[in-house]
Amino acid sequence: MRPQQTEGPYFVDERLNRSDIRSDPSDGSEKEGVLLRLIFKVKQVSPDACLPIEGAIVDIWHCDAQGVYSDASDPNFSTLGQKFLRGYQKTDANGTVEFVTIFPGWYPGRTVHVHFKIQGGENSQQGYEFTSQLYFEDTLTDQVFTQSPYNTRGQRTIRNDQDGIFRDGGDQLILQLTQDQTSGSYSGIFHIGLEMA
Repeated sequence: MRPQQTEGPYFVDERLNRSDIRSDPSDGSEKEGVLLRLIFKVKQVSPDACLPIEGAIVDIWHCDAQGVYSDASDPNFSTLGQKFLRGYQKTDANGTVEFVTIFPGWYPGRTVHVHFKIQGGENSQQGYEFTSQLYFEDTLTDQVFTQSPYNTRGQRTIRNDQDGIFRDGGDQLILQLTQDQTSGSYSGIFHIGLEMA
């Protein structure tokens, strides 16, 4: 079981069923950044079993390398109508979904993170919703941010241990990443067990 964390102000149910979330469907443009492959393995936990959940809807959303979210109105930006770095997948028979995205950037007041929400699908026997965030080791983030386009923004302002939301269980939500030495891309697998009432 992982701690739930705030949905934040930028969740929009775009109903974008897609694995690769880098592009904006309105114009086909693709966000630049270090390639990141995220795999979620969703299971139902009970006292005597841990079984894959098929058909669960897993939504993810996060900011781009410049700290900007799509389809949002903010004092620092307006991206209404754009839909980059958002999407959902339904878990397969093994409880697995996979996303292709970029490593998120940073914005003032928060450490680097990816939002996710897991909900029961239409055929689910019971309704459920679990919302939380994924984080990354600070040393890895520092390494990624030496690269373009992240290195044009200057030093980030908040690290994990300075983030008030991270301090509420974020150490259990750090995603361990492996790097492909040929491409420089990263991948991580996040195992999550949900207790159903």
